[in-house]
Amino acid sequence: MMREGASSSRNGIAGEVLPAVEDRYGGVVAEMNHPMDPPLFSSLLRSSLFHWKLQGKKGVWIKLPTQLIGLAEIAIKEGFWMHHAEADYLMLVCWIAKGENALPANASHRVGIGAFVMNNNREVLVVQEKTGRFCGQGFWKFPTGVVNEGEDISVAAVREVKEETGIDTEFVEVLAFRQSHKIFFGKSDLFFLCMLKPLTSEIQAQESEIEAAEWMPWDEYVNQPLVQSHELWRYIVQICHAKTNKDYTGFTPVPVSVPDQPSLLYLNPHHLHPPQ
Repeated sequence: MMREGASSSRNGIAGEVLPAVEDRYGGVVAEMNHPMDPPLFSSLLRSSLFHWKLQGKKGVWIKLPTQLIGLAEIAIKEGFWMHHAEADYLMLVCWIAKGENALPANASHRVGIGAFVMNNNREVLVVQEKTGRFCGQGFWKFPTGVVNEGEDISVAAVREVKEETGIDTEFVEVLAFRQSHKIFFGKSDLFFLCMLKPLTSEIQAQESEIEAAEWMPWDEYVNQPLVQSHELWRYIVQICHAKTNKDYTGFTPVPVSVPDQPSLLYLNPHHLHPPQ
């Protein structure tokens, strides 16, 4: 008889092991959903590792909800390390196969957007923020924000503009993107400059984060000292100017099918020919 908290593995081999499912890369994922006495967890973990090694498994992942975080110390003593953490769980991992560790590292990038929104009067939508590096400097900038987990870049751009300014928009294109490193808790950063078409005009600035928002004449925005002196913004101005003059084409999202789930491919479709 198995002790409480133990279970047969799902591959049909019986034994006192932690409940786990196989992943697609030759490893297993053990998700701890119920309280377990630390000595019992230690014993089951050791027998589970022995069992999985005999099966030829490679990586072992243990997902601990916050209420079971005390079990992490036991796993670490058995060779596990912390891979990543979210608000409600900690993920630990261990490489048990022979040869070099092939486990993927934690997510390396944060994704952000900047929104270029121009109306028919050649006025650009700009904001002044209450916090951040430009707070109190009188600098007007494009609405910006961070893409949420599971959110498309195009959706994030529309959402951020709406949240910061109250303006409804329609996504047009990704005009360019920038990669930089060691930005947010040592992570790299991908920033996508997006063009959006305004659908409304009345501004309602976000009280919590935005000091002011307005439609500013394009030339007035361009002539700001910080825009003129900063290489990145000078490039952004050139790109946006070329786009408004129809001399530049960015990347539009195209729905594509992949084996697991729907996806968007951002591309320049103008010179593509239908597949034969």
